[in-house]
Amino acid sequence: MYTGGCFCGAVQYEAEAPVLTCTWCHCSMCRRLCGAPSVAWFSVPRTQFRYVRGTAAIFHSSPGVTREFCSACGTQLTFRDDSTPDEMDITTCSLDNPEALPPQDHTFADNRLHWEPICDDLPRYRRTRRDGALESA
Repeated sequence: MYTGGCFCGAVQYEAEAPVLTCTWCHCSMCRRLCGAPSVAWFSVPRTQFRYVRGTAAIFHSSPGVTREFCSACGTQLTFRDDSTPDEMDITTCSLDNPEALPPQDHTFADNRLHWEPICDDLPRYRRTRRDGALESA
């Protein structure tokens, strides 16, 4: 069981294994929405995720994409894409223990900021894992 929530504590969640993926996303939308150069996410089956306190606000950031966040403090919490209806992506650093789920790859590596070097040997996908195109290190 993984637990987490927003900065102010108004919204809390639980996510149960299995964890499907753990990634660092470098896309421009994640950067803008979280105010960070990249964002770590983990994914679980949507049926294994639930809010246990509060209600997250909803924002449709693009067609078929829903993001949830705390309306009180602004913490970005989840990402849902209609193209993967059985998955829920959750911001890793909203976990009570983010050390438990380190990223295993980089997505949208072609979009990373030039001043944010990738200093590990994890796989780097040009865009999504589904695209399958790996970037050379």
